Amino acid sequence: MKAARAWITGLALLAAAATANAGEAPATLAGRLLDQLDAAQYAAAEASFSPQMKAAVPADKLKAVWESLPAQMGAAGPRGTAVTSETDGFRIVVIPLQYANGGLQARIVLDKDDKVAGFLVQPAAAPPAPAPAADASYIEKDFSVPASGTATAGLPGTLTLPKGKGPFPAIVLVHGSGPQDRDESVGPNRPFLDIARGLAAQGIAVLRYEKRSHARPQDFKATFSIDDETTDDAVAAVRALAATADIDPGHIYLLGHSQGGLLAGRIAKAANGTLAGLVLLAAPARPILDLLAEQNRYMANLDGTVSSDENAQLAALDAAIAAVRANPDARLMEVPGRFWQQLEQVDPVADARDSQLPMLLLQGGRDFQVVDADWQRWKQGLKGERYRFRHYPALNHLGIAGEGKGSLQEYARPGHVDAALINDIAQWIKAQP
Repeated sequence: MKAARAWITGLALLAAAATANAGEAPATLAGRLLDQLDAAQYAAAEASFSPQMKAAVPADKLKAVWESLPAQMGAAGPRGTAVTSETDGFRIVVIPLQYANGGLQARIVLDKDDKVAGFLVQPAAAPPAPAPAADASYIEKDFSVPASGTATAGLPGTLTLPKGKGPFPAIVLVHGSGPQDRDESVGPNRPFLDIARGLAAQGIAVLRYEKRSHARPQDFKATFSIDDETTDDAVAAVRALAATADIDPGHIYLLGHSQGGLLAGRIAKAANGTLAGLVLLAAPARPILDLLAEQNRYMANLDGTVSSDENAQLAALDAAIAAVRANPDARLMEVPGRFWQQLEQVDPVADARDSQLPMLLLQGGRDFQVVDADWQRWKQGLKGERYRFRHYPALNHLGIAGEGKGSLQEYARPGHVDAALINDIAQWIKAQP
């Protein structure tokens, strides 16, 4: 099976299961779960799921996810050493997974009853980024984004600030879909880190922060909105930056990547005059669930054929998409239908146009997640001197150059956001009156 669910930032591969024998070490319980999966004991895993996980990820879905990994990544190798942490009563176990074509990691969340409350397979985390060089033209400072909306706690972030005398123009970076750290890390790649340091080196301050679904997953209950997940925190970040020393409050911009770009116009409206312009990087312009189905068909057909197993998996995905479109209580990729329905009600082109803000739109030609159909819809819907468009034939969804057809495996290879793209952002910001 080659097909695997790729949401907008391509992290994909979401599943869940549970463990047994309360009182054992979290690493032991997590390792046992992976042993069950390796042994194809999917029914046994499902038998010990929590009720919510049984409903969300039955054995057939777990099987489809786990068995897709070798097809994408090559033969499985030895696992790495488990690392355990604890947050708000949840134990989180991260286990490196080695495959012939690269590394992944399993992130297993255990609740107080030793049931698995979450299971994510994602590209292996990169080592910590080095601090800026002593002779760099910028510094990095901790920055706290205050709580807003229904949230009761703020979010940690980093302000990358040019050296010298301010006030400086500034930009807030807003993530794509799913749990994202402040660097928007995907395997060894850190696109937000690259953008932040690249712009700061050209005199533009940059705020990036941990997405709430990454830093505080406990804040998300059975029901939550796109504003709970993205909009409210982005607005809080913009307003906090505007009140920061050495920042020019009249020149604060927002860069939305992927889903963050889809919501950029909505964020601008909620920010109520605080923003001076928008940058949209690889932003969808069509319904998210249509893109999700397209992405999976693209990946299934990368080798030129679609097997019967893949066709069955794609049919199951189509059915799940139809279910969440019809039923707010249905779930897809652990996200409730009401969230998907709300996201699909957004008209990103109209929202961006209604913001009345100047806008720079950026698109990679090798992006298989947000494609030319989206790019053309942006160009048709946004006409006039207020809008600038830049297309980069060699870049993927992360703004990183490559060759050939884009794929999920590409995200596991280290790279950096294209310097020309970063320079285009900097020059556009500097050109604003």
